[in-house]
Amino acid sequence: MQYSFEMRKRWVEDIQIFFDEMRDASGSPREPYAQYNDWFSGEDPKVLLKKSSEAEAFFRKIGITFNVYGQSEADERLIPFDIVPRIISAREWRSLERGIDQRVRAINAFLHDIYHRQEIIKAGRLPKEIIANNAAFLPQMIGVSPPGGIYTHIIGVDLVRTGEDDFFVLEDNARTPSGVSYMLENRETMLQMFPELFTKLRVQPVSSYPQQLRKSLSNSAPPGMRNASPTVAVLTPGIHNSAYFEHAFLADEMGAELVEATDLSVVDGYVAMRTTQGYQTVDVLYRRVDDEYIDPLNFNPNSLLGVPGIFDVYRAGNITLANAPGTGIADDKALYSYMPDIVEFYTGEKAILKNVPTHRCSDPEELTYVLDHLKDLVVKEVHGSGGYGMLVGPAASKKELAAFTRKLKARPGNYIAQPTLALSTVPIMTKKGLAPRHVDLRPFVLVSPNSIHVTAGGLTRVALKPGSLVVNSSQGGGTKDTWVLGD
Repeated sequence: MQYSFEMRKRWVEDIQIFFDEMRDASGSPREPYAQYNDWFSGEDPKVLLKKSSEAEAFFRKIGITFNVYGQSEADERLIPFDIVPRIISAREWRSLERGIDQRVRAINAFLHDIYHRQEIIKAGRLPKEIIANNAAFLPQMIGVSPPGGIYTHIIGVDLVRTGEDDFFVLEDNARTPSGVSYMLENRETMLQMFPELFTKLRVQPVSSYPQQLRKSLSNSAPPGMRNASPTVAVLTPGIHNSAYFEHAFLADEMGAELVEATDLSVVDGYVAMRTTQGYQTVDVLYRRVDDEYIDPLNFNPNSLLGVPGIFDVYRAGNITLANAPGTGIADDKALYSYMPDIVEFYTGEKAILKNVPTHRCSDPEELTYVLDHLKDLVVKEVHGSGGYGMLVGPAASKKELAAFTRKLKARPGNYIAQPTLALSTVPIMTKKGLAPRHVDLRPFVLVSPNSIHVTAGGLTRVALKPGSLVVNSSQGGGTKDTWVLGD
């Protein structure tokens, strides 16, 4: 069921108070933080601040950086890391895990349907225009069935919290979700700095993610592969890509080859990579290159990042591309507001995880409401990411509001709008002690023909500026280690 227009208008009035994940209204620690609070109370703040500096030095030493495009300063930046963990109880995690599993199953079923019979459109649960007029829909994928029937092998589901048991999906990342390397390095840093905490608290591990990723990708290999065991490689656009560190990190941790387009060729109907012993067939390619650039013969003819003819090999069933081309339609923000219907249509169940009420600016009535209440809303581009191209109404100047008004009137279908959520807070370490900051959470999900695995943790992104709701690293946000406790 969709939220009615009136329900969405009332949403702003219903959410006013920020939920503190560490402490209740009386100042007492909540159950997941009880043991951590006891430990923290006995620590010297000066020592902890020194640990914060050591963490930054560690990240610089091993080169955990990301690139920022279009900035006048140096390209590479360090993502700030905060040493106070975000802690989630086993009970809370089990509920999230069920909801994520359900959503991921629905997304894969939706992708198969939308590129085949389109039953959801025939049933009237999804308007035809949302697909037909969508730049993320890939016509070349119509009728194509990926090996094992899996479209999204790696998914990141962005969650926000507004209360004790109130978690909402902010967006789905079904193309190439990034950030898992930071999840892993955050944990490694905390293990080195605070080993005593991991003996006191039953923190579930995340270190097996690369091995599980390798296993999941191998289990998705095409049935007619030439090799005795699947050969997995990671396709990167190269060292200038903003997530290159992650590409290299995951390839190394998986024991897979890191390749660029120039390392690959189509040979005898298969994709092969150059080695010192000649060409070796690749069975599974974890690609970090966008759809438009993966194959200059089938997509953008000017692309230098893709492999000519690789899509023909894919259609023939001789290679697995993870994630499948065309998955971007599933994380398109224009489609987001239909996700509760999508989940119910393909699973036969009500969605466990709630959506944030969303105004589709393509609708004239909703556009009028958005324009009238712009200062109270968050407006996003339907194809935007990384915190770019968005407006946070309560924090915007009159000039910014006026500029976005013009954008909305010129291209209303390019935007959706949502209420300004009262994102939960988790404390960060500052020179004056603990201070609350807003956070979100990106759990990482691995999907193969036989299993769905949700890593017990994920990437917590934190808005380091007081009062800020923008957690993206490109917009000044940082990260935390995420602890999921065992029973």
